[in-house]
Amino acid sequence: MLAAPRGWEAQLESNQVDRVRHRRRLPPAWKVRTPRLQLPWKLLGPFRSFSPPSQEPQRMSGGVSPVEQVAAGDMDDTAARFCVQKHSWDGLRNIIHGSRKSSGLIVSKAPHDFQFVQKPDESGPHSHRLYYLGMPYGSRENSLLYSEIPKKVRKEALLLLSWKQMLDHFQATPHHGVYSREEELLRERKRLGVFGITSYDFHSESGLFLFQASNSLFHCRDGGKNGFMVSPMKPLEIKTQCSGPRMDPKICPADPAFFSFINNNDLWVANIETGEERRLTFCHQGSASVLDNPKSAGVATFVIQEEFDRFTGCWWCPTASWEGSGGLKTLRILYEEVDESEVEVIHVPSPALEERKTDSYRYPRTGSKNPKIALKLAELQTDHQGKIVSSCEKELVQPFSSLFPKVEYIARAGWTRDGRYAWAMFLDRPQQRLQLVLLPPALFIPTLESEAQWQEAARAIPKNVQPFIIYEEVTNVWINVHDIFHPFPQAEGQQDFCFLRANECKTGFCHLYRVTVDLKTNDYDWTEPLSPAEDEFKCPIKEEVALTSGEWEVLSRHGSKIWVNEQTKLVYFQGTKDTPLEHHLYVVSYESAGEIVRLTTPGFSHSCSMSQNFDMFVSHYSSVSTPPCVHVYKLSGPDDDPLHKQPRFWASMMEAASCPPDYVPPEIFHFHTRADVQLYGMIYKPHTLQPGRKHPTVLFVYGGPQVQLVNNSFKGIKYLRLNTLASLGYAVVVIDGRGSCQRGLHFEGALKNQMGQVEIEDQVEGLQYVAEKYGFIDLSRVAIHGWSYGGFLSLMGLIHKPQVFKVAIAGAPVTVWMAYDTGYTERYMDVPENNQQGYEAGSVALHVEKLPNEPNRLLILHGFLDENVHFFHTNFLVSQLIRAGKPYQLQIYPNERHSIRCRESGEHYEVTLLHFLQEHL
Repeated sequence: MLAAPRGWEAQLESNQVDRVRHRRRLPPAWKVRTPRLQLPWKLLGPFRSFSPPSQEPQRMSGGVSPVEQVAAGDMDDTAARFCVQKHSWDGLRNIIHGSRKSSGLIVSKAPHDFQFVQKPDESGPHSHRLYYLGMPYGSRENSLLYSEIPKKVRKEALLLLSWKQMLDHFQATPHHGVYSREEELLRERKRLGVFGITSYDFHSESGLFLFQASNSLFHCRDGGKNGFMVSPMKPLEIKTQCSGPRMDPKICPADPAFFSFINNNDLWVANIETGEERRLTFCHQGSASVLDNPKSAGVATFVIQEEFDRFTGCWWCPTASWEGSGGLKTLRILYEEVDESEVEVIHVPSPALEERKTDSYRYPRTGSKNPKIALKLAELQTDHQGKIVSSCEKELVQPFSSLFPKVEYIARAGWTRDGRYAWAMFLDRPQQRLQLVLLPPALFIPTLESEAQWQEAARAIPKNVQPFIIYEEVTNVWINVHDIFHPFPQAEGQQDFCFLRANECKTGFCHLYRVTVDLKTNDYDWTEPLSPAEDEFKCPIKEEVALTSGEWEVLSRHGSKIWVNEQTKLVYFQGTKDTPLEHHLYVVSYESAGEIVRLTTPGFSHSCSMSQNFDMFVSHYSSVSTPPCVHVYKLSGPDDDPLHKQPRFWASMMEAASCPPDYVPPEIFHFHTRADVQLYGMIYKPHTLQPGRKHPTVLFVYGGPQVQLVNNSFKGIKYLRLNTLASLGYAVVVIDGRGSCQRGLHFEGALKNQMGQVEIEDQVEGLQYVAEKYGFIDLSRVAIHGWSYGGFLSLMGLIHKPQVFKVAIAGAPVTVWMAYDTGYTERYMDVPENNQQGYEAGSVALHVEKLPNEPNRLLILHGFLDENVHFFHTNFLVSQLIRAGKPYQLQIYPNERHSIRCRESGEHYEVTLLHFLQEHL
C-alpha cells in the first residue's frame, strides 16, 4: 500500500536514538550506486518509446473550469493579496522547533493494545487488571503497563487510573538503536514510529507475556495460578542457539510452555521452561543471498504485509490431541510455504555498514510472476515432561495448486476454536473473488519421498474428508480484505456450520451477516489426481441473515475487530452508522437482527476494545477540537435486556491535553460536486485573516484508496505541520474525493482502472467551493502537496491543471505504475495487458511534456533507501524531465526509506517545504 501521509509524531524519535543512528557508519551517498531497475518494456507496447498518449482522457481535457477562470481573474488583483512574511532558513528552523516544542504538550502517548483480565477475588477492591502498551511519564519508549480497575467508583469524582509498570528498569530498544534488517523492514510495513515494546503475545490462563525487545525475546508472568504481582518484575530473556533475529514469536494456546518463532525464513518451536529448540521446516539453505534462498516457511512476503496487512504466516492450533498409551501430546501449526524463485530480485541501497552496499529483495512488479504458495502443517509430539519427542512436516494430499488452481493470495488463515478445522481466505489474482475455506487436518499427510508411501498415506484418508468452501464473495470492483470472521462451535455430529462474516460485496457497503452452511460431503479417492471444478467444494448456504444494513460501513479493515458474546447472542462492532466522519461502538443481536444500539458518545471518533466478559470497554476518542482521551466505561442494566445496557463512565486512563496557544483546529465542510456526489473536506483558516485579503493556499492531498483524511478526530498531532502553515498565513485545504475509504465500495471504486484520472477533478471542485464559501482563498496562488499516493496526485495536478496549481511538492511518488507491486497495482488497475490505456494515462513520467516550463514550480522529495516506492520512480521521472528540458528541484534523503523517520531529516523536510512555499507560491 502507498503509505498514508505521516506526521511529525512518526518522525520524532528519541534524542538518544537519533544521536546513535547518526554515529553509525553509513556509506556516503555519492558512493552508493543507484540500482538499475529494468522495466519489462516489452509488455508496455507504446510505453517503450516513452511517448505520451495521443489523446488525453476526456475528463482531463475539457474546457477551462470555473476555478481556472477565477484563478486567471485573480492574477492582477495584487492589492487584495496577503503576502506571507519571508524568513531566513534559520528563521524557519526556529519556527519548526517552536511547533515541535509545543507539540510535545499534546503528543499522544495514549495506551493501546489492551487486554482485560477479570480478577477472581470477589472480596478484593478491583474487578479487572487492564494490561496495555504505553509510554510512561518521562520515557521515550513503549513498555508493558497495567492499571487496576476498581469495582466501585464515586459518581461525583473523576477517577484517574494510575499507569503501573510491569517491568523493572527494562530497556526494550536495541543497543545503539540498531535493529536487524528483518525488524527494520517490519517496522516499515507496520508504519511503526515508536520504540520499545511494540507488540506482545498473551496467554490469559497462565498469565504468560512474550515479546521482542533489544534484538531478543523475553517473557514474564502475571496472573494465572501464581497470582498478580504488586511490584515491577524483571523479564526473563529466552536464550537461543539460533543466529539472527527470532521474529513473530507466538505462545502455543494449547500448551503455553511452547512458543513458535521464525528464524532465517524457517519455522521453529522452543520450550520456555527447558530451553529446548526444534527447527520444524528446512527452507533456508544457509546462504545469505536472496538468490540462493527463494523459499520461506511461516513468513508473510512483502506484498502480503504491505498490501494485505497480514504480518504472519503461521497459526497455532488452539487444541492438542493425545495419542498412544504413553500420553504423547500432538501440537499443530498451520503455515504458509512460499517459493519466490520466479519473482524478480531488485537491489535497493542499504543503510547498513559499508561492506553491504545494497539490499536485495524479491519484488513482484505488476504483470510479473507472484510467488508460488501452499498451506502446510507442522506437527510436534511432546511427552509429559515437555520434551519434544518428534516432529514432521505435512502437506495437502493433493498439490495446493491442483486443489485451488485460481488462488493467488492467502489473505488470512487460522483455526476454529475446537481445532476441528484450519480455515483460510483465498483470493484470486484480480482480487475479485474471495473464498473462505475449511481444511480438516486429516487432509494433510506427511511429506514423503516414495510414491508407495504417498499412496498408502492417501489411501488412509477417509473418503468423506475434503475441503469445504463455506463462503464466497464476488465483485466487479475489488475485494477489501479484512479480519472479521467468527466461526461458532460446531455441535458434535452436525453438518451445519454457522459463522459471522463482514461482507462489502453484497450491497457495496461493509455489513455483518450471520451465515449457516451445510458441510455436505462427497466421496473422494485421494489416491487419484483431482482436477476440481470451480464449485467443487462449495457448500450450500442454508441461511444468510443481514445483521446490519444501510449506506454506512461496519469497520473491518486496518485491524478492526468484532466482539461476540455467545451467551447473550450479541455482537459488538465499530462503524460509521451515525456519520462517515465518526467511528462508534455499536451492539446488535445476531440471533434476531433488529435494533442497533450505539454505545459511544457522539461528537467524537472512537477506537474501542471490549473486555472478555463484555461488561466493560475502553475508548480512545477525540474530535477535531479535542485532543485524545482514553476512558473506561462499564455496561450497566438489567441482565434480561443485555442489548440495552447503558455505558457508564467508570474511570479515565488519559485526559485530553491542553492545545498549544497557537493551535486552531480545522473546520470540516461538505459540498456536492457537479456529478452530485457529496464530498467532505476540512480547512485550516489562516491565523492572520484580514477582511478582503486573499491568502496563498496549500491543498494537502492523499486521494488514494484505503485512506480517509477528513474525519472528526484530532489533527493536531499527525498533521501538525498544517497548523504551522496556517499560522504563517497560508490557508490549508484537505478534501477526501472519490477513491477514499469509509464511503462504500463504489465510492472508493471510482478509481478502478483509472488511478490519477478522477481525483484531481474532485480536488479542483473542492477548491472552487471553499473559495466561494470563505472568500479568502487566492486561487492564483495554490500549491498541491502530498506524500506517496499524495505525491503522485501532486504531480498529476501540475500536469493536468497547471492553471490551477502554481507549484507542486511531490513526496515519494509513484511515477510509472508498471514499476509498482502486483498486489496493490493489479487490485486497482488490473494487469497491464488488460489496461494499457489506464497504465499509460496514470503514469506521470510519461506526461512530463505537459509540465510547465517555468522554474520553481516543481519540488520532488524522496528517501534514497525506499524499498516500497523505490527511488527508481524519482530517478526515472527526473530522467524524463531532463530529456524534455523541464525545470525541477529535487531533495533526496540519503538515509530514509518511504517514511521519514530520523528527526533531523523530518526537520529538514519541513523547513524545505516552508522555504519553497514562501519563495515560490
